[in-house]
Amino acid sequence: MNEENTDGTNGCGKVRTGTQNEAALLALMEKTGYNMVQENGQRKFGGPPPGWEGPPPPRGCEVFVGKIPRDMYEDELVPVFERAGKIYEFRLMMEFSGENRGYAFVMYTTKEEAQLAIRILNNYEIRPGKFIGVCVSLDNCRLFIGAIPKEKKKEEILDEMKKVTEGVVDVIVYPSATDKTKNRGFAFVEYESHRAAAMARRKLIPGTFQLWGHTIQVDWADPEKEVDEETMQRVKVLYVRNLMISTTEETIKAEFNKFKPGAVERVKKLRDYAFVHFFNREDAVAAMSVMNGKCIDGASIEVTLAKPVNKENTWRQHLNGQISPNSENLLVYANKEESHSKALGKPPTLPTRLNGQHSPSPPEIERCTYPFFPGTKLTPISMYSLKSNHFNSAVMHLDYYCNKNNWAPPEYYLYSTTSQDGKVLLVYKIVIPAIANGSQSYFMPDKLCTTLEDAKELAAQFTLLHLDREHSLFSLDLCRRIWRK
Repeated sequence: MNEENTDGTNGCGKVRTGTQNEAALLALMEKTGYNMVQENGQRKFGGPPPGWEGPPPPRGCEVFVGKIPRDMYEDELVPVFERAGKIYEFRLMMEFSGENRGYAFVMYTTKEEAQLAIRILNNYEIRPGKFIGVCVSLDNCRLFIGAIPKEKKKEEILDEMKKVTEGVVDVIVYPSATDKTKNRGFAFVEYESHRAAAMARRKLIPGTFQLWGHTIQVDWADPEKEVDEETMQRVKVLYVRNLMISTTEETIKAEFNKFKPGAVERVKKLRDYAFVHFFNREDAVAAMSVMNGKCIDGASIEVTLAKPVNKENTWRQHLNGQISPNSENLLVYANKEESHSKALGKPPTLPTRLNGQHSPSPPEIERCTYPFFPGTKLTPISMYSLKSNHFNSAVMHLDYYCNKNNWAPPEYYLYSTTSQDGKVLLVYKIVIPAIANGSQSYFMPDKLCTTLEDAKELAAQFTLLHLDREHSLFSLDLCRRIWRK
């Protein structure tokens, strides 16, 4: 271990020297039997722990820890995180000066321990007035590759990616919705590790790299949302993809009913994918095994269990004007996939009620358009003459709120920073001129976003939730419904 040259505190307000820091860390190593190595801007404790045999823990066992006091080290942090279970590896990000960088990664030996750590240690008061944040760590091993020639087959793409990058495990390619002989112009490349994916992205990202004479688009694939096993055990809806556009819901229902007549409750199809709802989970699981890979109307279909939706994401989509909070998450997925999305291409999600419980009979998609007949009389109106429930975004709500109070419109000020993986993160500060001279001169959320739209929406939500209640025109129920990132 390298000697720390900077001073730190022991959590009680007392300054301790670099020698004392090293002594505390050596005592931790002696007590636990773990090794500690510092390299590439991080200090690794364990990985593996003493006596460990076999491969490292699977994905889903690691958590990200943020807002760590800069003068806090493993001798204080490790005992806290051991409360949730056995630590396989603790990685503390370090500055050249010897201070930590404010965040760490903790890998447990099981997914259950990682989930427990999130439950009991997120917002934990690590020191008086200092609260840490703990969430799942996304060890992304998948890249999105866009602008691929549509006539290329999976085998050709796989061979080409293996030639230009290392550690390629698989390539996921989806056929076009309208022509099954072509791909959709993009693919997902799976690598053996996050490091291999990161190295490949670094090589391909400059924008000058070409495949088959085409300049490709490269970025991280959006990570797949984890759903706990207990929740998945209750799912009785199948997600069916790679259908023909012409295939009808009646045909799908008939085909899935063949193995057991009357087992299918209903079918909902959009473009080339569908949700097949069963009365019983056992029948859904059996049908998945029987029907996966079967041919319907000339197309070989893929069948998996649908994943329950995260209600937080549902409300995010609702507030962005994409879907109703009570509707199935179908349209969003279709639009993303057709526009060469970076989404993983995994099954869309199954709806839940707003209280987080599964709906036994999810409602149909809410129709948001109506026919416009020739001669229909239109009346000019101001948006401010509408009621608040006509708006589905917090930005619009805030503008409406200010107008109703006879205030000038809110002022938005944009700021940015860079994440640990090099992404540009954005946050808005909002000033309400009418109250700027009061106790609250501005409003700024404590979370950063990767897109301009999300940053503005989050700032507006934060502002609405913190405005003086005696002036508020919005109900507590509305505040509860606003999405929190």
